[in-house]
Amino acid sequence: MNKNELIELTIEDISSEGLGIGHANGMAVFVKDAVVGDRIIARVVKVRKNYAYGRLEKLLSPGPDRVEPLCPAARQCGGCQIQEMSYEAQLRLKERKVRENLARIGGIHPEEGVFQPILGMKDPWHYRNKAQFPIGKSKDGRIIAGFYAGRTHSIIDNRQCEIGIDENRYILDAVISWMEECGVSPYNEADGTGQVRHVMTRAGFSTGELMVVIVAAVSKLKDEDVLVEKLLGAEQNRNRFGISGIVLNINKKRTNVILGRENRVLYGKDYIEDCIGPLRYRIFAGAFYQVNPEQTAVLYQTALDYAALTGSETVWDLYCGTGTISLFLAQRAGHVIGVEVIPEAVENARENARLNHIDNCEFIAGKAEELAGQLPGADVIVVDPPRKGLDPVVTDTILRVSPDRIVYVSCDSATLARDLAVFVQGGYQIRKIQPVDQFCHTVHVETVCLLTHS
Repeated sequence: MNKNELIELTIEDISSEGLGIGHANGMAVFVKDAVVGDRIIARVVKVRKNYAYGRLEKLLSPGPDRVEPLCPAARQCGGCQIQEMSYEAQLRLKERKVRENLARIGGIHPEEGVFQPILGMKDPWHYRNKAQFPIGKSKDGRIIAGFYAGRTHSIIDNRQCEIGIDENRYILDAVISWMEECGVSPYNEADGTGQVRHVMTRAGFSTGELMVVIVAAVSKLKDEDVLVEKLLGAEQNRNRFGISGIVLNINKKRTNVILGRENRVLYGKDYIEDCIGPLRYRIFAGAFYQVNPEQTAVLYQTALDYAALTGSETVWDLYCGTGTISLFLAQRAGHVIGVEVIPEAVENARENARLNHIDNCEFIAGKAEELAGQLPGADVIVVDPPRKGLDPVVTDTILRVSPDRIVYVSCDSATLARDLAVFVQGGYQIRKIQPVDQFCHTVHVETVCLLTHS
């Protein structure tokens, strides 16, 4: 098999990354945008010793799970990996991904009744409350906005994201209209010139509040008053959300990090508020907040149910972010201690506690692996780590503290499987595993696990 060779494939399986898998000349070939049952012509783009990667060139006949993507840019855009797959098939893929990682990495084969069917959405579209659109120029010199193509920083020109809110399109139209009329240039990553880098939106689904963040490489933009006027004028096209704040975020560094550390309010306020269940959260431009509020309520309620709190327990919430899970737990706990490495997130968590008049929750800034050994004992420990999973020091500390229950919220089932194996070896038994589809049309999946003493 050679690079650029055209080959015919029947797609037999899907990888955990959402790539179709076929075989030719005794080798597995991975093809993006291919679905089980598809007969395709693929062009070989990369050859390894035992496998290859191909690009879908022609669909000869579709598989039973293939659907027409709602977004016309779905193939080029790096945001959605599996939009051409029916939603039912997506859910099956994610369930299987969790199961296979548990078995392959953790040696975990759940008993009957432990692994729960994945919790999906009734309507898996327009669910994202946050979007970050890079601003750039097309080859013919037009100012464009969209998302990066997969594994690149090449912008796909698309202002209508089908998993984001409808208002994003009107906001981008207004920003680009201002840039064109006032001679404001987009940022150029290659040479560090230009001004506007990104447009970010954050929406409160329960409150209807919408914040627009203009990320710029300069401290002041030309004709900022015109920008504000155009954005507020875009409200005539509002569906659910009205602009409550316009913020200039200043990022002068030559970096891939989107947000800088300095904000200046151009209009209204520098935050939005949103509710999950009975709790209200204040969300600033750079704060971590789950992007799918409907499924976040499902995720947090599952964690709360698994914690089985009666009102007297001491609970640790490690990697607590802005306190979203901590405050959920505090509704039923005696005392909750949240630990988070980012000081600004800790201040935000404390503010959210005050906003909800919750006084049985404290938040500590620092690394979980450094602080866990200094905390008082816990009856229940909840962890929601980043994709890399738990630091071994944290795992060892949890085993030493020996809480009655461990609730593990994971965004990466591979590192989840690794960490669960350590807890099982340490004397815990897995009681429940609940996948939740937090990121529809992508290959990512959240999972909540309950462990108790054997």
